[in-house]
Amino acid sequence: MKKTFLCCICFISFQIHAQFTPEGKQVKDTLSFLERTEFKAGYFGNILWNQGLNVGAEYLWKEKIKIKERKRGGQKRISNQFLFNGSLGFTFNPSTTTDTGVFTHYGLIWRRTNTKGKQFSITLNPLGYYRSILPETYEVKNDRVERVFFPGRSYYAPSMSIGFGKFRKNKKLTGRYFNINLMLQTPYNAGTLPSVFLEYGYRFNFKKKKRDANNN
Repeated sequence: MKKTFLCCICFISFQIHAQFTPEGKQVKDTLSFLERTEFKAGYFGNILWNQGLNVGAEYLWKEKIKIKERKRGGQKRISNQFLFNGSLGFTFNPSTTTDTGVFTHYGLIWRRTNTKGKQFSITLNPLGYYRSILPETYEVKNDRVERVFFPGRSYYAPSMSIGFGKFRKNKKLTGRYFNINLMLQTPYNAGTLPSVFLEYGYRFNFKKKKRDANNN
């Protein structure tokens, strides 16, 4: 598991270094905060037993656009973006009351978009927190039975994901995405609990981006 995280970190570091090579065009513009920020909301679960919702935001940090001439005419346009990512979500199990939790993640996304708007992304969230929520719980204190306030456990929960999506040019509903997410909860008993979740949702922007109108 550690080797997988290390490989992904090395890959993203290589991509960041490539941002400043002469092979591509570094995008420099005057986008406002809202124009650089996309919000997202979607399903988060594994379909079989855990169901939930995840909402968040992505802030465009850097972007490089690479344009090539096609042999048959026209241009091939590839965009590589690095985005800061933050999200908040929850999951629950409809068949039991002991498998409910809330979580939050923060990290970095590398995303590639081709001429047709098809996207591929890798996300690393080294900052993650998961809080399990237990049903009504009691404990014995000084020979008295007392109800536990907000019963549950807290975990350090980093995550990583691989995703696919579709970009919609010049639209406030900017696209859709499908991610396969791996979350690690630690310390869990004497070790670490890996959990796989699926994400499907939509990204949206409150302002149309100037970059879309000028460069797409």
